[in-house]
Amino acid sequence: IKLGEKILTNGTRSDQNFGSSATLTKFFNPTTGERFCFLSNTDGKNDATIDLQADGKYFVPAWSVSILDGCNKEVYNTAKVNSQTSMFVKEQNEKENAQLSWAWAPEPMKDTLQGNGKFAANLLLEQKRVTVDFSDYFWYMTSVDTNGTSSLQNVTLQVNTKGHVLHAFVNKRYIGSQWGSNGQSFVFEKPVLLKSGTNTITLLSATVGLKNYDAFYDMVPTGIDGGPIYLIGDGNVKTDLSSNLWSYKVGLNGEMKQIYNPMFSQRTNWIALNQKSIGRRMTWYKTSFKTPGGIDPVVLDMQGMGKGQAWVNGQSIGRFWPSFIAGNDSCSATCDYRGAYNPSKCVQNCGNPSQRWYHVPRSFLSSNTNTLILFEEIGGNPQHVSVQTITIGTICANANEGSTLELSCQGGHVISEIQFASYGNPEGKCGSFKQGSWDVTNSALFVEKACIGMESCSIDVSAKSFGLGDATNLSARLVVQALCAQN
Repeated sequence: IKLGEKILTNGTRSDQNFGSSATLTKFFNPTTGERFCFLSNTDGKNDATIDLQADGKYFVPAWSVSILDGCNKEVYNTAKVNSQTSMFVKEQNEKENAQLSWAWAPEPMKDTLQGNGKFAANLLLEQKRVTVDFSDYFWYMTSVDTNGTSSLQNVTLQVNTKGHVLHAFVNKRYIGSQWGSNGQSFVFEKPVLLKSGTNTITLLSATVGLKNYDAFYDMVPTGIDGGPIYLIGDGNVKTDLSSNLWSYKVGLNGEMKQIYNPMFSQRTNWIALNQKSIGRRMTWYKTSFKTPGGIDPVVLDMQGMGKGQAWVNGQSIGRFWPSFIAGNDSCSATCDYRGAYNPSKCVQNCGNPSQRWYHVPRSFLSSNTNTLILFEEIGGNPQHVSVQTITIGTICANANEGSTLELSCQGGHVISEIQFASYGNPEGKCGSFKQGSWDVTNSALFVEKACIGMESCSIDVSAKSFGLGDATNLSARLVVQALCAQN
């Protein structure tokens, strides 16, 4: 686009149709004679070969646009992106970290469960304006007196919140948790048992990242902003608590004490992990692990944990939520970019966690032993957490006629095997390629000669390279699937 910036902003535009789906959009500067063109094919299924006479012939795949510099040289096509796909192999780091030894400590909540905050207001505050990104967590606390109030029997607590997550306690007892779909507002409703006299309601609101795009994204509210909050008793009689005196506190006590920091975590009374400490809400877990050898990236497999945050040597590696499982109803075995977009198009990993592996930058790691601390919000089992390294296993590349195919392994690995190679019109995707209706029979031998034993290689994709002379086929492409291994 930058190549044609001056012509696009100062030239005149004209369109020329080639059938029902192919269009040439030309920008022309009458003063300089310069041209810049877009050649589009809006057919959702069929490719097109367009003859522009003196400006040449162009193969335009279905549902794509070619950019022609000078209207006679293709510099880009949206469906001909030459790129490498890497399939990563995760390896358990058993040499240094075969089995992690865990300890735990409860999140101190005595003050908040008793309704003691740091400041108060007779309204329900918006969360992020108060927390100002200091913490994901914000406590809302109030008290209700039931003396002589016959309607507050068989009571349901109803909380209208703008998300993202809510944990509720009444009289120090946990009554439930809930979260919205895709960060949306939701209504929390749970039956509660109120005692005669003063009852304490404690609500912990948690955010899971904040919106960072779209118009007025900074104005999107979070937390129990305005509520309302009701106690609903017999006969559907509602008691509105929204204008009660609410006590507030930002963050967890564990955050204030910096339990996650090895410099301060020694002040905490850590207890050896036992069966009762597995699956606990609001719990801190601690272990140590040795830095894996080599230079491969390091990840934590957080399978088994619920929701929370993780720190390595006091450095945050982010929030985890592997118990949040993607739905099973949108995935398909095939993925076709062509045609109009819809949100469920090419969806993958249905029925799996939204994220399971979490990168630990090697710059966070010491030369020997490291401290890993987790805060678990809803209950999980740290015994399933493991330290792993990642390396590239299978690599795939695709390049169209007239371009260059490039393959590259990483970390000193070399290309050890060509699992598939086809110059022609191959089909499928990385891991399941197959030959199309035509193919040059020596494709694999040619690629093996150029790439086996190399850390990286480049191949000119042309009919001449594959022994077809000058019989150029504009729709031809080269697809390669290779295996990387240690040298």
